[in-house]
Amino acid sequence: MIDKPPPRKPMLLDWETGEEGATAPVPPARPPRGVPPPPERVSGPTPADVPPVPDIDLDVPKGQAMLAASRIATVRGSRLGRFAGWVFGTLFAFVLSVAAWDFVAGLLGRNTVLGLVAFVLIGLAVVTAAALGLREWWAYVRLARLDQLRADALAARAKDDLKAARRVVASLEGIYAHRPDLRWGRARLAERHAEVFDVDGLLNLAETELLTSLDQSARREIEAAARQVAAVTALVPLALADVAAALYANLRMVRRIAEIYGGRSGSFGSVRLLRRVFVSLVAAGAVAVTDDLLQSVAGGGVLSKVSRRFGEGMVNGALTARVGVAAMELCRPLPFHAAPRPKVTNLVSRSLTGLFDR
Repeated sequence: MIDKPPPRKPMLLDWETGEEGATAPVPPARPPRGVPPPPERVSGPTPADVPPVPDIDLDVPKGQAMLAASRIATVRGSRLGRFAGWVFGTLFAFVLSVAAWDFVAGLLGRNTVLGLVAFVLIGLAVVTAAALGLREWWAYVRLARLDQLRADALAARAKDDLKAARRVVASLEGIYAHRPDLRWGRARLAERHAEVFDVDGLLNLAETELLTSLDQSARREIEAAARQVAAVTALVPLALADVAAALYANLRMVRRIAEIYGGRSGSFGSVRLLRRVFVSLVAAGAVAVTDDLLQSVAGGGVLSKVSRRFGEGMVNGALTARVGVAAMELCRPLPFHAAPRPKVTNLVSRSLTGLFDR
């Protein structure tokens, strides 16, 4: 008989290497009955790895009224919109003229006296409209004259042209020839300008003798406008009231500054000038609350902790002062050179001081 080989014991395979002879894996210990198994650990960021939430100070004043006013003032329609406005305006004027003609002609046929009265009244209305249009055109001319004079002064300084500087001074004297408040300054300039033979000295003399007092008047207008905007924003809680007050105060301030320097802008001229001021400030990024402005407004952030309306009022007043300074630079016939440029901090502090004194 042939002996049978002993039976071989089954060998276990290693799960990782696949080789025989591996020991049997030890099953994990089962938790006792009634106890839930521990949760599986998931790899990923923990709550400690999440970055902190940034601090957003919602109480910091932003000057929303002046920002809204700047957006309203700088809105410009498209060419199609302007063309449509011109077409409809012309059509309305034509229809109104034909209706007035038919009205006067029919009234003359029925009653001569009433027809003549209507004719005279319509004629006066036409003459008044023409006078208003002529005044607006003259306002544009005066503002353009100030712009040209300022450009000529800059060119004379750049080229060191004494003849051009003398022409600028002569034009400046002609603009202010009928101003009684500048009589003394004109007399001093007439006595001394013949003794000056350099461009900088001559233009600085004209700026000092003629424009210093006008600068003071313009500063007072800026302080009054900043005071008005700050008071309305702080004390009137009505919606859009601060925006309307900011637009009105800035429009009035710009118009008064133009009149002080000899611009005498009309209604449409004042709107155009205000738009130019806001466009220049928006292009320079100046219609915004910066750190230096917020620190200069006598602690606007501190006041906003007590009352948000007061903080907004102070910032709106500061932005109004910034608009006023830009209007001075656009309306002044000579750029700031000998006289110091007004600072927003000083204007705001003086305007708020006047507010609390009153």
